[in-house]
Amino acid sequence: MTMQRRTLIRAAGGGLAASLAGPRLLRAQSATTLRFTPQQDLVTLDPVTTTAYVSRNHGYMVFDTLYGMDAAYQATPQMVDGHTIENDGKLWNLTLRDGLLFHDGERVLARDCVASIRRWARRDPFGATLLEATEELSAPDDRTIRFRLKHPFPLLPIALGKASVPVCAMMPERLANTDPFRQVPELIGSGPFRFVDNERVPGSQIVYAKFDRYVPRRDGVGGWTSGPKVVHFDRVEWKVMPDQATATNALVQGEQDWQEYAYHDLLPQLRRARGVTVRVLDTSGFVGMVRVNHLQAPFDNPEIRRALWGAIDQTACMQALVGDDPSLYHVPLGFFGPGTPMASDAGLEPLKGPRNYDRVKQALRAAGYRDEKVVFMIPSTSAPNAAMGAVVEDQFRRAGLNVEIYSVEFNAMLQRRNRKGPVSDGGWSAFITNWAGTDWLNPAGHIALRGNGEAGYAGWATMPRIEELRGAWFRAPDLAAQQAICRDIQIEAMREVPYYPTGQYLQPTAFRSNLTGIQEGFATFWSVRRS
Repeated sequence: MTMQRRTLIRAAGGGLAASLAGPRLLRAQSATTLRFTPQQDLVTLDPVTTTAYVSRNHGYMVFDTLYGMDAAYQATPQMVDGHTIENDGKLWNLTLRDGLLFHDGERVLARDCVASIRRWARRDPFGATLLEATEELSAPDDRTIRFRLKHPFPLLPIALGKASVPVCAMMPERLANTDPFRQVPELIGSGPFRFVDNERVPGSQIVYAKFDRYVPRRDGVGGWTSGPKVVHFDRVEWKVMPDQATATNALVQGEQDWQEYAYHDLLPQLRRARGVTVRVLDTSGFVGMVRVNHLQAPFDNPEIRRALWGAIDQTACMQALVGDDPSLYHVPLGFFGPGTPMASDAGLEPLKGPRNYDRVKQALRAAGYRDEKVVFMIPSTSAPNAAMGAVVEDQFRRAGLNVEIYSVEFNAMLQRRNRKGPVSDGGWSAFITNWAGTDWLNPAGHIALRGNGEAGYAGWATMPRIEELRGAWFRAPDLAAQQAICRDIQIEAMREVPYYPTGQYLQPTAFRSNLTGIQEGFATFWSVRRS
């Protein structure tokens, strides 16, 4: 047996929150506070159980991860000091850094991480694939996490460190043993902030306090979730402001320090405001989609799904959201993020050229559409999705679909989304949503591109060929082979139609100009300071 061994990056040196019933934190008036306006209210506190980005952002404050992800979408050590690879790539030993503590003061042990990985992998397709390739996942001692693999899996670090949802959050073993389809009973993490549960006001306020015993990495370059997580504020207060104008005025008047989403129709006001900076942190942007229900009529019919391509006008969707500035959006959008290694134009011809709705009506009739009711869900509290949803509703109606709109608060939509029955029993036909571009980087973590039926993402598409190609992608010998497979996946997706992409757009953020240290990626709060 041959042996290979290498070590990656070693450091130079060595709830819900503290508890659901924890005492109120008393702060001196001199304590420094960062005031932040999130995109929406935080409803789901457990970042393993949801794909909501507000929960992902919250998760990275309270929890830490074994690896981070840098601006090149590569994995970097975070909680691990480094790792070794042996036995021709089939044995990985990950070594935890010294000094890692949970918020309750207990040491972070390898067995905590093993339990956390197992829980996360039951909710994440990338994690599930990793564990399918794993013969044994164990903790031979307090600092070592061991993967004994059935075959080499070189993507192991990025699987554990990807910044896309859901988060591979490390938590105490007793919490990680919670059913992954239920929220943990308390939020005990080892991240740079503690969640202050008794100051949470649902629909209004979420509060975090600096974890004074957190030990940042001593090496690495900051960006996304990579590098040292050095905290400069005692508190971070999220103030929920659903009204866009109210949130924007609060920032302009200096009542808030940072607004996660600078809404596109209010960008002129923000750019004119003194003391306000507008910036795009994530150039992978956001990608929109209309997900359809493959279990129920009319979209259980693949001919109907294919016929509807001619109704989808991505340019109209994007202009409704960001205006006429072409620098803020990209069309045509396929099934991988534009400008990323797996993206191509393969098979996208149905999305190009003018729309002919009379022709689409005829095609739908020929495919078997017989005026079945289409319940189209639009999250009213998400400005981007509401804007895109209104355009898609019009496109559906012009194509001759019998549309009924279900417009509700985002989290209420998520609850109905889980129902698999017909619309007559409270089910649904389609919904509009958006994803970070990083979620569409490749087949590994692309939840909406899975074809694993009722075991998969809401919509429950069964696409055996895509599952076969996804497996081949993991085994591909090089980038060129991976790209060729992704072209085939996209062509097959255009045929099977798991969803309809609606375009990619860039989402600026806005903050008071006296804030420095805001990093590329999504909203993270370490390294930020007030000058």
